[in-house]
Amino acid sequence: MSKLEKATFSQRWSALQPSKTVLVWACLGSVAATMVLGFTWGGWVTGGTAREMAEDAGASSRYELASVICVEKFLNADDARAELTTFQAIKSSYKQREFIEAGGWAVMPSKDKAARQSADLCAKVLANLDPAELSVPAVEAAVTEPAAVVQ
Repeated sequence: MSKLEKATFSQRWSALQPSKTVLVWACLGSVAATMVLGFTWGGWVTGGTAREMAEDAGASSRYELASVICVEKFLNADDARAELTTFQAIKSSYKQREFIEAGGWAVMPSKDKAARQSADLCAKVLANLDPAELSVPAVEAAVTEPAAVVQ
């Protein structure tokens, strides 16, 4: 090849003979770049962070489950419509939570008092319900319908 011609990339790659120092620094740079990209964009986390995330997810799922149970207890009460109307007349979310806690709907079995988070979630769900759309409890329906004779 003459001195005037420029070598192509493949020719330069074939002729490349890096030293050990260059290879070591290239490997270290690749490792560092991989770690930076993995922890920033790749979603990698340390063991401690993963443990915290799992504990937070477990706690929030417990509160969500407790709030569903709270709503069911509230709606299955004999005077659910009247209680819901009274509840929705309260404008403060803090007072609504206190109403739920005082009613005992958010207290889970084997617990002394309701968890604040589950009472808050329960209050949010109940605040969005329409009292007119509540189904008539089974007891009221049985009283108003004529009894069928079973033989």
